Amino acid sequence: MNKNDLISAVADASGLSKGDATKAVEAVFDSVTGALAKGDEVRLVGFGTFSVAKRKASTGRNPRTGEPMSIKASSQPKFKAGKGLKDAVN
Repeated sequence: MNKNDLISAVADASGLSKGDATKAVEAVFDSVTGALAKGDEVRLVGFGTFSVAKRKASTGRNPRTGEPMSIKASSQPKFKAGKGLKDAVN
């Protein structure tokens, strides 16, 4: 399922027009992105938790030359599925 499929599914399930469903889906994505950018966690009970994980700087190897290279510290988005989502899948 891609973003357009998701918008169509939301429109069908909620009775909204495709334009309104697009605005709703975009608003959810923007809200989650904004919260993660501030360092907050987004908990959706029964679905899962979006959070930010900090990765430390490390040393890796260039696969072409084999020489060592430094990898910068970064923040990575993370998702942990909740019990309701896990049960629905299994």
